[in-house]
Amino acid sequence: MMASKATAQPLSLKIASGAFLAFWCVLAAFPIAWIAVMSVKSPRDAFAASAWDVITGPVTRDSGNGLSFLDIALGLTFLFFAVRWAFTRLPRMVQQLSPPGFIMLGWLVGSAVYGILFVLIFFGVLPSVFGALNSIAGPLGTPILGLTTEHYVAVWAENQFYRNFMNSMIVTAGVVTISLTVGTLAGYGLARSGSNLAFWLLILALVFRALPHSVLVAGYLPWFINSAEILRPIFGDLSPTLYGQPWAVIAVLVSINQPFTIWMLRSFFQNIPSELDEAARVDGCSHFQAFRRVIMPVMWPGVITTGLFSFLLGYNDFLVTALLLDAQNQTMVPAIAGYFNRETTTTDQVEAVAAAVSITAPLFLLVMVFQRQIVSGLTAGAVKG
Repeated sequence: MMASKATAQPLSLKIASGAFLAFWCVLAAFPIAWIAVMSVKSPRDAFAASAWDVITGPVTRDSGNGLSFLDIALGLTFLFFAVRWAFTRLPRMVQQLSPPGFIMLGWLVGSAVYGILFVLIFFGVLPSVFGALNSIAGPLGTPILGLTTEHYVAVWAENQFYRNFMNSMIVTAGVVTISLTVGTLAGYGLARSGSNLAFWLLILALVFRALPHSVLVAGYLPWFINSAEILRPIFGDLSPTLYGQPWAVIAVLVSINQPFTIWMLRSFFQNIPSELDEAARVDGCSHFQAFRRVIMPVMWPGVITTGLFSFLLGYNDFLVTALLLDAQNQTMVPAIAGYFNRETTTTDQVEAVAAAVSITAPLFLLVMVFQRQIVSGLTAGAVKG
């Protein structure tokens, strides 16, 4: 009783902490919420001087694009159950339907299927259903809030933003796959090694990670430009030019990200008792079998957490992709920056906002699906035990 009273926070501290947390949440969420509102308005509404006009979109509504009270109520209800299903039912289904030893693949497939179904239902099926209901709902079916998806159609269909999305997925998948494969093996070896060489390798990796990205790009650039000549003795006339291709970006981003993954995964492996390795060896497993069958199943939360950070590096990178990729292979972030130039109109700016909102959707999906593994992984990496 005395200990609980001694550690109890004063009421003033609780109020101050709660107020600071609420202020931080509003400050962090406001830009995302605001550009989401702007992306579904006409240019006049999106850049209106009045915040109320930006929210309600009178010009957008008067042009025949709007939501009724019935649309808003049913849409929010669908979003509530969709988010709830993603947090509760989806993890259980992945656990039940994934083959043994392929839980990571199950999560990837489950996330992709969930995302596709959500987009098809929310943007394909529901508008038709809402339109039919509004025609018979009377006053409840009258538009009260201006909203249009024409900018998303322009970005993804007319401007072929899906090509940039596919390029981003190729780069990100390559970075995550190579970083985690090398990182898990190197992190495991360094965590189980007691030599001084392991310490100096980690220090070298940390120094390499501290280098500016532009230094690495400048170092790799001549080799990528002259790759056809360098590889000609091996591939002959089929030797590729790596400059402008996703493989060049993957190589540089892996070089940037690999020290981080090694350090992070090593800390996770250090929290796994070495007695598990010894028990597996006693049961007849080789070193690699003990690593794959005993250690890795325990390590999945740490691997998923590290994979998320690797995903964010490849997904959000601007400098490396802008310098090394040509226009045909450009990823999403540099493509959005390309909307802004001397001839940019307000319509182009709203389309850029719609593209920016689009690229945040996969990030929210990842966090929702892997939230338990992320929290477990961060806790395992922070607590020595």
